[in-house]
Amino acid sequence: MRVGFAKCDITPPVGVELSGFGPYMGRKSIAVRDRLWARAMAVEQNGQRIVIVSCDLVSTTLEMTHHVREMVTEQTGVTEDAIMVASTHTHSGPATGSYVGWGEVDETYIKTLPTLIAKACIDACDHLQGAEFFHALVPCEGIGINREYEAAPLSMDEPLKEDWRPRRPQLTDTTCHVISVRAQGKLLGFVSYFGCHPVVCCEDTHHIHGDFCGVANNQIQEDHPGSVGLFLQGAHGDVNTCIAHMQEEQSLIALDSIARRYARVLQEGIEQAKPIAVDRIEYCTRPITFSLKDWGLKKLQKMLLENEEKLRASDLAATTANDISFYVTSLERLIAKVKAGHPIAKPTEIQGIRIGPLVVLGSGLEASQAIKNDIVSKAAGPTTLVASMINDGLGYAVDKAVADRGGYAAQTAPFICGMIPYSNAAEELTDALLDLDQALH
Repeated sequence: MRVGFAKCDITPPVGVELSGFGPYMGRKSIAVRDRLWARAMAVEQNGQRIVIVSCDLVSTTLEMTHHVREMVTEQTGVTEDAIMVASTHTHSGPATGSYVGWGEVDETYIKTLPTLIAKACIDACDHLQGAEFFHALVPCEGIGINREYEAAPLSMDEPLKEDWRPRRPQLTDTTCHVISVRAQGKLLGFVSYFGCHPVVCCEDTHHIHGDFCGVANNQIQEDHPGSVGLFLQGAHGDVNTCIAHMQEEQSLIALDSIARRYARVLQEGIEQAKPIAVDRIEYCTRPITFSLKDWGLKKLQKMLLENEEKLRASDLAATTANDISFYVTSLERLIAKVKAGHPIAKPTEIQGIRIGPLVVLGSGLEASQAIKNDIVSKAAGPTTLVASMINDGLGYAVDKAVADRGGYAAQTAPFICGMIPYSNAAEELTDALLDLDQALH
C-alpha cells in the first residue's frame, strides 16, 4: 500500500464576501486570520487508487466537484468516481455559489478554485510512498451542543471552562475518529472525523479562517512539520459549537479556545492510534435526487405574494427585510423554473470509500445525529463514518421530530439551496447510504 498527502492554499483575496449566518449581509472579509487549504490524501493498493480532498469551504457545488475530478483524472488516471471532494463547512470562508443570497461569489476566485483543489489531489498522487494506517477513537466532549434539543449558553463563561459539557451529550458526537498515516515512523498525515457546525464566529465577524477545525489542523501541522491534516465533517445538521453567534471580540477569543480543545483531541488520537490492516480499498458513487414536497405553482405564487406584502410594511426592520427579500428572490426563481417546465429537485450524488475496515459514506446533505446513529447501527463494517458536505451542498437531512416541528433546517434551508423542502430526506438518505455500504462490502 502507498499513501500520499499534499495541500494547496485556497485562501481568497481580502474583500470577498463570506458565506453563512444570514442572507444579503454583505459580510465582506477584511483580513486573513488563518489561511484556507485544500488538503488531499491519495491511497493506492493493488493497482486501485482513491483520493480524498478536504477543503476549508462552506461547500462545493456538484459542478465544481466534477470539474475537479476531470482535471485530476486527466493528470493522474484516478477514476472520477474514486475522487471525493469534502468541505469543512466553515462560515468564515468565501461564498462558493451554492446558496441563494448567502454571499456574492467572487468570479475571478471561483474560476481558479477548482484548479487549486485539483492541484492538491494531483500532488498527493505524486507523493505516494509505502505507508501504514493507524486509527484511534478519542473522547471529544465539550465542543458541540445539539441546537434542536438544547438551548445554547447565554454567555461564554461556562463553555470556556474545560469541564463544560452539554446537558444532553448523547445528542452530539462525544468521540472523534483520528486516522493517521506513517512511513518509517514519521507522520505523513492524518484525517479526523467529527460532527459539529463550524460556527464559533458570528454575523459580525469579517476575518477569513477555517473555524475551529481548520485552525486546529493548522496547529497540529505546525507541531508535526511536513504532515497534512484532513477534516471530514460528520453529522452536524443539528449540532453547533458550544459558543456561537457572540460578538466579534468574544468570537475570536472563543475560536482559539475551541480550536485548542479540538487540537488536543487530534494530538491524543495521533499518539494513541493503533495500526490497522488494510486488505483492500473500494469506492462507489451513485446519482440520487431527493424527493421534495408536492408544492405546486399556486402555492409558490401565494407565498411570493405574502412575502411581497411583508416587504411593503412601513415598520419593517433591516434584518427582517433581508430575510423576506431572500424568500422573494428564491420564490421568484422557483416560479420561473416551474413555468419553464424545469424540475426543482436537484440531482446530486452519494459516495462511499472504503479503506480496509474504515468506510466513509458521504452526501451533500447536512445529516442529523439521529440519522448518523441509525446508519452506523446497521452498517456492515466495524467503523463507519457518515460524512456531510461531500461533493455538493444541498441543505439538511433532519430527523422526524425536527421535520415535524419545521423551522430553519427543515423549511428555510431548502430555499437557500434553490428548492422547496424535502419530503422524506432522512429515510431516503439512510436507505441510500446503507445500500452503498452493502456495495462496498
